[in-house]
Amino acid sequence: MPIWIFRIATLIAFPFLTYNYIKPDWMTFLGGLLCGAIVVAGEVLFKRFRLIKIMIACTGILMGELLFIVMDYSVVHWEQADALNWWKLYAPHVQIGALIFGLLASIFKARDLEGLSYAGHHIKIADLTALIDGRIVDLCEINFVSGIIVLPVFVMDVLNKMAASKDPLERAKGRRGLDVASRLQELKEITVHITNKTPKADTMEERIVKLAKSLDAEVVTLDFNVTKSALLKNVIALNIADLATALKPVVLPGETMSLFIMKDGKEKEQGIGYLDDGTMVVVEDGRKHIGKRTEVAVYSILQTSSGRMIFAKIKN
Repeated sequence: MPIWIFRIATLIAFPFLTYNYIKPDWMTFLGGLLCGAIVVAGEVLFKRFRLIKIMIACTGILMGELLFIVMDYSVVHWEQADALNWWKLYAPHVQIGALIFGLLASIFKARDLEGLSYAGHHIKIADLTALIDGRIVDLCEINFVSGIIVLPVFVMDVLNKMAASKDPLERAKGRRGLDVASRLQELKEITVHITNKTPKADTMEERIVKLAKSLDAEVVTLDFNVTKSALLKNVIALNIADLATALKPVVLPGETMSLFIMKDGKEKEQGIGYLDDGTMVVVEDGRKHIGKRTEVAVYSILQTSSGRMIFAKIKN
């Protein structure tokens, strides 16, 4: 609401001041209205750009002006009559060209100046689920994930809100996510940057994918929706859950293994055990071995929508 008050006040004040204090005619009134409209338009445009972008653009313009000053100094001290005559005629045009060159150069190299682009490195954006999960730290420590990890500010804000929540579970997740972000920044194997860039989107998942698209980056996540959205936007999504599934140990019928039988199964005399990755193993005649580690032989593997089930027998 205050911003609209400022805009309306600007559009009213400029014509009023120019009409009353410069010249009381319609041309002056329209000129003041145009000046007010330019101020409001400038405010709207500046609101769309982040401060770092504006600073980079100003730096580019300053470098262009310095380039023009060096050229002007060189031509004046060259003391060539033809060069001086040409310079006096076209110096303003050269100055404008130098300013535009500096501005365009800064815009095209904005990502480099922000520290979000390095030759030979891949940018990866960690989303909320990846930070809460925490396994991204282990992947970075073994150099399985390398390059630059970007932590969006809007994700960190959500973690801070979760850490301050009254719900114990949500508070624990938020604190764990913040702890993982801190551990990532301490790693020597990777570089971590925090970006203020916040794309406009309805959901967190869409913001993450749009940010990755704008930075030509990959997304590290455990969220199925982020993975699917990234696929539609032609963005590479590194889903840690999919990686864990792909790395499950391969068990073939006929193989034997040592298994701790934890509880009885649904059927008579069945025992239930679990592999290290959580895969359930149903053991025939395993009920009498509950609470013990024993050798079992795999005879069947069933793949379901919720995962794998392995059927085994006690090895004689």
